[in-house]
Amino acid sequence: MTVTPIDLFSSFLHLDDRRVRAEPPSFDAERDGWQLMTFHVETDADLHADHWEVHPDAEELVSCLTGGIRLVLRPEQPGDPEEEIALTPGTAVIVPRGRWHRLALDAPGDIMSVTLPRGSRLEKRSAG
Repeated sequence: MTVTPIDLFSSFLHLDDRRVRAEPPSFDAERDGWQLMTFHVETDADLHADHWEVHPDAEELVSCLTGGIRLVLRPEQPGDPEEEIALTPGTAVIVPRGRWHRLALDAPGDIMSVTLPRGSRLEKRSAG
């Protein structure tokens, strides 16, 4: 087996069956196995900040490598406020399984996340 560098910004890493594979970026909500994704973000659009997302089959690790982001957790009860967690370079947060969340950009930079894609969903944020 040849060992070569992997560009984390142009590949997703798939971790399953005791193997790690680099593949072209593709998020498949039917895929089994853990997926590591690294992104350079310049705008909220790069984070799909206009959508909530949920991962029902596993927790998600979200890490700020450079720049700054906020993890926003959707209220669990109507009328409750959103929860926001600021992430600065070198920090991470574990999003609980089944918790709707989104990211917001504070400063351009790089982020990394790890989750099980199976069953993941996006939902457009309502205006207001």
